[in-house]
Amino acid sequence: MINEQIRDREIRLIGEDGEQLGIMPAKEALRIAREAELDLVKIAPTAKPPVCKIIDYGKYRYEQARKEKEARKKQKTIDVKEVRLSPNIDSNDLNTKVNAARKFIEKGDRVKVTLRFRGREMAHMQSSKQILDVFAEKLSDIAVVEKAPKLEGRSMTMFLAEKR
Repeated sequence: MINEQIRDREIRLIGEDGEQLGIMPAKEALRIAREAELDLVKIAPTAKPPVCKIIDYGKYRYEQARKEKEARKKQKTIDVKEVRLSPNIDSNDLNTKVNAARKFIEKGDRVKVTLRFRGREMAHMQSSKQILDVFAEKLSDIAVVEKAPKLEGRSMTMFLAEKR
């Protein structure tokens, strides 16, 4: 709340340079703020009496927006990258996929490993689970299995994440 929006009878006032000006009526505090060509802003509405401060509200809002933008810049977003395999994959092809997944994990992304079944491959699902186990084993030095292999329709998926 700023200026006329402050409806409290008495407030504790803090000056523009941070010194305590004491408890006074809101109208008088607003007059002091107007004389300094600044705004009266309520900063602690739950206090008894509420605490108000004399500041330049536009500059204050700009500073807040800049701090929020700075905080968002420091956040790290985690993407989910997908590696697709087939049940009859050769060991060299598997190593290539493992290396691709290793790069993703080192960058800080999660990896979704999908084993897709087509046609008659559906009959040999249990033996195909070992491919995902081997995949996880090869990445066990830098990654941990976040979600164990699970069958969903015609594909088996597993999630890997970076070790903490």
